[in-house]
Amino acid sequence: MQDSDILLSDLDTSGILRLTLNDSRRRNALSEAMLTRLGAAFAEASANPAVRVVVMAAHGPAFCAGHDLKELTAGRRAPDGGRAHFARIMALCSGVMQSIIACPKPVIAEVTGVATAAGCQLVASCDLAIAAADASFSTPGVHIGLFCSTPMVALSRTVASKHAMEMLLTGDIIPAARAAEIGLVNRVVAPETLRDATMDLARKIASKSSLTLATGKRAFYEQREMPLAQAYDHASAVMVANMMARDAEEGIGAFIGKRSPRWQDA
Repeated sequence: MQDSDILLSDLDTSGILRLTLNDSRRRNALSEAMLTRLGAAFAEASANPAVRVVVMAAHGPAFCAGHDLKELTAGRRAPDGGRAHFARIMALCSGVMQSIIACPKPVIAEVTGVATAAGCQLVASCDLAIAAADASFSTPGVHIGLFCSTPMVALSRTVASKHAMEMLLTGDIIPAARAAEIGLVNRVVAPETLRDATMDLARKIASKSSLTLATGKRAFYEQREMPLAQAYDHASAVMVANMMARDAEEGIGAFIGKRSPRWQDA
């Protein structure tokens, strides 16, 4: 398989971009090539006004098995024992995860099969996630002497601390139903309805003003890291700026006038 085939991209007429991990032979591992492709795809999605929502999906029995351990191990042949190679891959992966948060378009994970280690990190980094009932999740690094430290960053910002610590310290596999209970995914659906459920949610979100969505997503992640008073000051400033936008004026006017809004994404 060519590197160009490991990530599929499809943009439909409603502005929903489906990015599909397509390296099932390697269980959709986050190889250097896959991470490079994902980084480029999110950069393109962020800059393309035709993209309103991004869906992260996968082909094969695994959503994503995390880092390609064979590729990482090959780096040990370098004179430094692999240190520079490991640092480059971790930086590349961290950059991709941050690009999902920085992307002004909402990102929805459509999870089938297993999402382990950095694959679980990928799910946790997405804004929303819908899982098939037979999907499962884990951060199993402790089983191989490698704590899932970078997946921990996304996981600990998505689920409560004790749930995150239990996953990280035990490496246990949790089923989709438990993932929903702890907030790692939004909902669980039958495997045969997963794509429809995800696309229904994506279309609902895509029907909103993209300016409003980008404003809200950015503010959500910014305020989350602030003390309470600072968060309110920041959110209030965002609200005032948002009120001055054309789409807010249009949306409020449409609500008062009992008509459908006509978004200009401005």
